[in-house]
Amino acid sequence: MKNYLTGLLLVLLAGPQAVAAEPLSPYVSGDGAIAMPPNFRTTMTHLGSWFVPGGDASGFHDVYAEEWAVRAYQQTGKFPDGAVLVKELRAHSSGTYTTGENVSYANDGLKQWFVMVKDASNRFPKNKSWGDGWGWALFQPGKSGNVSKDYKADCLGCHVPARENDWLYTEAYPTLKAQ
Repeated sequence: MKNYLTGLLLVLLAGPQAVAAEPLSPYVSGDGAIAMPPNFRTTMTHLGSWFVPGGDASGFHDVYAEEWAVRAYQQTGKFPDGAVLVKELRAHSSGTYTTGENVSYANDGLKQWFVMVKDASNRFPKNKSWGDGWGWALFQPGKSGNVSKDYKADCLGCHVPARENDWLYTEAYPTLKAQ
């Protein structure tokens, strides 16, 4: 309510051209460039994990979202605009422990990160990192910025089976269930 009243006051005093659109997310620039959220492991909520035993994507896939976005999802079943999800892919090792043989665990080998930013209103129609209700980014260790040049070529293919669920595989995210 406070933001609304402040915006209304600005419009009344300076005219509508003085009020800029509210930013979508602190991790999105004015032209739609997506930044990697710093310290996401300690500042975001862990939604759940996947384990992929083999192939290029093998290892642990840990997924995080901002706490406010998790609460909104628990209430509505959808992520609101500006919600940021981070999926971190880590290499894995296995060993024998008291819990059993061939127990897999995440190790220090970082493979890459995927970042998605919810955008149902299509704010960046000319930016190839945006579309289908999301901003899509891929970050790799040792490389600067989003290495994806086109979400349709670099990201969307893996999400096609989850198209009817807003492109997300939420079955592995028990944190999203209302408590």
